[in-house]
Amino acid sequence: MSSADDPTTEPIFLTPREAFLIMSDFIWDYAQRAGDDLITLLGGTDLEADGQPADPAAWEDWLVSVKRIESGLPPRSGT
Repeated sequence: MSSADDPTTEPIFLTPREAFLIMSDFIWDYAQRAGDDLITLLGGTDLEADGQPADPAAWEDWLVSVKRIESGLPPRSGT
């Protein structure tokens, strides 16, 4: 993970609606790739003691969803 993607560096501010859309997009994309394994999803989205994501790939996927929604695209519009 690069320092630009470090979850502890630059804060962003989201409305509750934006946060909900990002969450919806992230979960949808996850389900398309990995199915309905909620336990694996929850484990991958945990934070370690150092503040880093337990699953760096999940963090990258989250950032994709953030960028998608911030750019005005609808949720679930990715691949």
